[in-house]
Amino acid sequence: MHPVRIAPSLLAADFGKLRDEVESVEQAGCDWLHLDVMDGHFVPNLTFGPFIVAAVKKHATKPLDTHLMITDPWKYADPFLDAGSDLLTFHIEVEEKGDVGALLKHIRSRGKKAGLSVQPDTPISRLKPYIQDLDLVLIMSVFAGFGGQKFMTSVLPKAQELRALGFDGEISMDGGITPATIADSAAAGTNVFVAGTAVFGVDDRKARISELRQLAENAQDTSASDTESSSI
Repeated sequence: MHPVRIAPSLLAADFGKLRDEVESVEQAGCDWLHLDVMDGHFVPNLTFGPFIVAAVKKHATKPLDTHLMITDPWKYADPFLDAGSDLLTFHIEVEEKGDVGALLKHIRSRGKKAGLSVQPDTPISRLKPYIQDLDLVLIMSVFAGFGGQKFMTSVLPKAQELRALGFDGEISMDGGITPATIADSAAAGTNVFVAGTAVFGVDDRKARISELRQLAENAQDTSASDTESSSI
């Protein structure tokens, strides 16, 4: 069983005091810091480039989990890795624009972890040719592009499908993760939880991260027990 990792999305942070926000969630007990990069092409929104990742890296002690929602990850992978990304994930939906396998291998050759993401309406089977080169799969539980969307329960079976394909890496869920949705996600097989407003939108971030972790771990334990019982 993979450990539960809580990854606050800096998209929901106050960028006017980014250093303080990073220190706040790290002191509150987060595991990773999630950075959502949008180019205005793959998704209809713009966020930030490598310079923000580099600025965060100066003050962060936790791994930087960078999610590229862009049409040309081949062009920008190295700048984001140079800026300090520890995990770099891009979308399978752009696979016709370049060699996905080669980019995954390149990311890993630099000593970083490589991931692919799928939109809610993209089948997990699209990832099958690349499973052996993946450290992480990020399942979008909302459509990429904007924060604050409602969690889509229809994506939950995707985590189970991944395990059935033999994937043994990290499974991340991104979009609408709250205390009300995290348990179902964990029970389905997710172990990394990207939470934006659920963390940055509360005053007691330590209590919220602890709550999210406990809910996820309890759901994992229950799911494991049910699996063992059904196999007897």
